[in-house]
Amino acid sequence: MRRIVLIVICAASVACQQDVNMPAPGMVHTGNLQNPGIQEASGLARSHRDEDILWTMNDGGSPPILYAIGKNGSDRGSVRLSNATNVDWEDIASYEIDGTSWLIVADVGDNENVRDHVTLYIVEEPLPEQKEFAAARMISFVYPDGPRDAEAIAVDTEQEQVLILSKRTVPALLYAIPLHAPPDEIIVATKLGEVSGIPQPGSDDVFTGNPDFVWHWQPTSMDISADGNSAVILSYVALYRFERTAGQAWIDAMQSAPISADLGGMALAEAITFSKDGDSIFITSENQNPPLLRLDLVH
Repeated sequence: MRRIVLIVICAASVACQQDVNMPAPGMVHTGNLQNPGIQEASGLARSHRDEDILWTMNDGGSPPILYAIGKNGSDRGSVRLSNATNVDWEDIASYEIDGTSWLIVADVGDNENVRDHVTLYIVEEPLPEQKEFAAARMISFVYPDGPRDAEAIAVDTEQEQVLILSKRTVPALLYAIPLHAPPDEIIVATKLGEVSGIPQPGSDDVFTGNPDFVWHWQPTSMDISADGNSAVILSYVALYRFERTAGQAWIDAMQSAPISADLGGMALAEAITFSKDGDSIFITSENQNPPLLRLDLVH
């Protein structure tokens, strides 16, 4: 059983005022992302082929490129998806089934709630030096209750589902898509329920808006550990970690109070992943040449 040291979350009114190179206690600044092509890192996923590599990509409107980075932020190469379009890429997840490593690129951003469908690109994990690669298949879907903006996905291999967490609804809503959904039709996601375990906005938050990107309650990224026992949700100011018991659904586990950790001075935090061994969590942001933070979990 792993545990994480509890760190008090900064209040929304004073959050994110520290230097980005002075992360909160418990966070290690391992380096900065070195590839100049990474302008708005909007997701982060561990490699299942190489434990020293993480994958990231840019936010919407950018070329459909996956970037491999080292755990110190070093440039390890990039791969263009030849059959994908980056309308609004917002997260990336990884998983392994039957010895094969996969990535899922989530084109699920929808700030104005107007898209008639959104898309997941399923990609057998490439080698960084391959330069160009094709997604194996695409899953297009809609929500049962109308368009939603989302920036956070994760893969539950136990249930063979892709989980999608809405960003702008209060509270956030968790949806599911079958991992092996048919690629040639637009399917309807299953609404699993509200995620009440993460902080919610107060009346002051709703009326003051966003002067300094302090939407502290909005989820911007999500991941599930390789062993399937832990999930982490990222917001602009903190991360929230949940554990589930054997056979427990994630929607039920996410109703309980999470273990939380402050991000310190990192602004625009929108990307998170567990390491392959589950011993650490990595976080980065949408800034240019952003810091890469590591939070080590205590055995």
